[in-house]
Amino acid sequence: MPGKGKTMRIDFAAMEEQIVPHMRDGEKEVALRTYTDGQCKIMRGRLIPGASIGLHTHETNSEIIYVLEGQGKVLCDGAYEPLGPGSCHYCPKGHAHSLINDSAADLLFFAVVPEQ
Repeated sequence: MPGKGKTMRIDFAAMEEQIVPHMRDGEKEVALRTYTDGQCKIMRGRLIPGASIGLHTHETNSEIIYVLEGQGKVLCDGAYEPLGPGSCHYCPKGHAHSLINDSAADLLFFAVVPEQ
């Protein structure tokens, strides 16, 4: 398995971008470049204006989202939190969240989902 027991470089630029329509019943589509090894999923994503990743609960994992560019918000456990470049959102195991691009430009983010 690549990277098992050692560090490795993940080259998102070399990965094919996958378009996921209505991710988790969200609006429009999300574009993702994803690395996974079964223990952790690491993603670079892009939400176009008006797109969202639908509300979902992390039953077996948590998620960390770091905003690279753009503006948006998360809905986490019933409360909205604004996000912008440099913002970091953490959704612990057992909690629910949704990522929303409510701006006029793309929202670029980096996310890590470790299994627990």
